[in-house]
Amino acid sequence: MYNTIKKETIEALKQIDTPSICNAIEGFNVKPKNQGFMLPEIKGVLPELPPAVGYAVTAVICANQPEGHTVSREDWWDLIASVPQPRFIVMHDIDNPPLGAYWGEVQSNIHKALGAVGVATDGTVRDLDEVRALGFQFFAKEVSASHAYVRLVEIGIPVTVGGLTVHTGDLLHGDKHGVTSIPFEIADQIPDMVKTIADYEEKTISVCQSPDFSMEKLKEIAKITRPY
Repeated sequence: MYNTIKKETIEALKQIDTPSICNAIEGFNVKPKNQGFMLPEIKGVLPELPPAVGYAVTAVICANQPEGHTVSREDWWDLIASVPQPRFIVMHDIDNPPLGAYWGEVQSNIHKALGAVGVATDGTVRDLDEVRALGFQFFAKEVSASHAYVRLVEIGIPVTVGGLTVHTGDLLHGDKHGVTSIPFEIADQIPDMVKTIADYEEKTISVCQSPDFSMEKLKEIAKITRPY
């Protein structure tokens, strides 16, 4: 039902920072360079944690109204279990501005037990010390003290968070810099492209850090074809 990539590729992607992933995607020219990643408003709230990689599971939440349509937690858990591991939760908060946090110590423990590695939300999160110790990644718009009336409104539908439209099953990568989507057709080739780009960039960096740096050497390096 859902696309997947090799476990070895997932492990390799977990060793790469998100900017390098974005550079590598650009190297394949499969989409415009200004698309495919979340806007800076979605921040890595626990930046010291390592990169998170997983298949998206989407939902919509609301915290400002005490009553209204609510999806049961059990149905949500069943949807999560239907998506391959590792899982990367993506929640759109329909409150504007966001108010109550769905995400804290308890939900992070539940979702980690269900095979999730983190969440990206344009809502809020809390219990940062406890979640940091758990190693569950938070990518969020805000931090909040209360959960207010937070509830699930929809699950499994396409959601737009930080300008990126995400479908359940999409492949996501996130670290302290933000969150990006990885096209399945190039996922297995990303690690090699990352190395190609790193080798290219190292030429420029080496010249710049050399004790005998010169403008002429910099201009000579600039003639090398850029891989992304």
